[in-house]
Amino acid sequence: MRTLLLLLPILYNLCLAQVEHPYPPLNLVSIPTAGTLPRGSFTLESLIIKNGGIVPRLSIGLTDNFTIGVTYGVQNLIGDTKPSINKTTPEVQIKYRIFDESEKMPALVYGLDTQGRGRFHKQDSILSISGKLDSIRTLNRYDQKAWGMYIVFSKNWNLMGNLGMHAGISKSLSENDDGDKDLNVFFGFDKELNRSFSLLVEYDAALNDNLTEDDYGAIKNITFGRGKGYLNAGVRWAISSNLMLEINFNDINQNTEAEYTNREIKVMYSESF
Repeated sequence: MRTLLLLLPILYNLCLAQVEHPYPPLNLVSIPTAGTLPRGSFTLESLIIKNGGIVPRLSIGLTDNFTIGVTYGVQNLIGDTKPSINKTTPEVQIKYRIFDESEKMPALVYGLDTQGRGRFHKQDSILSISGKLDSIRTLNRYDQKAWGMYIVFSKNWNLMGNLGMHAGISKSLSENDDGDKDLNVFFGFDKELNRSFSLLVEYDAALNDNLTEDDYGAIKNITFGRGKGYLNAGVRWAISSNLMLEINFNDINQNTEAEYTNREIKVMYSESF
């Protein structure tokens, strides 16, 4: 108890610290933005996910408008079950800003992101609506599909601190074995609460992961959601000029069958070279 009382003033001062975010957000909770890293800088992210998993990401700013990155997901890294990797090869991210933001026009980014969210499934049992085993099919997809190729617009305003609005459209490239090849849309915003804390809110419509049925009630394509999309939110804290901490709450609207909202922690470290 005495130790906690000694720590309280330190935590209070940290929360009041006014440290500017070192770079525009590359992503909100999950959706991409038109933000890119400054030339000659890098950021290392560690996303801590459910079931003791971790998804590290290394992003590098080659120019002010061109950022590349790689990710490599590991499941069950923490815990008493055997760790497993999502895929033997890393996933890639590429972002190129075609137009910079102006007073009247948003920034425009064309990008590629092959990293989905959650566990990667190679095969799974497919159930009919009645609950009977239908077949074993190859899935080759994540719980939430990767963005694939995408275009995203971002616009910022000074409204008692920065307010950024982001919207885009995406097309999955490789996770189409479920037969759902629709385009997807997403949008969200980030709002500075002060120079250290930001609120993140986003919605992924997941149009390429809808539940559809044939005339007999069987699933025609394979879905992990209920067709409502994913509503996510988070709080990002700039602890110092090159270190940020983020707490995310995913699937708030319970598009999946999870009992509670999924919580994740992200740590981001950036540096110049």
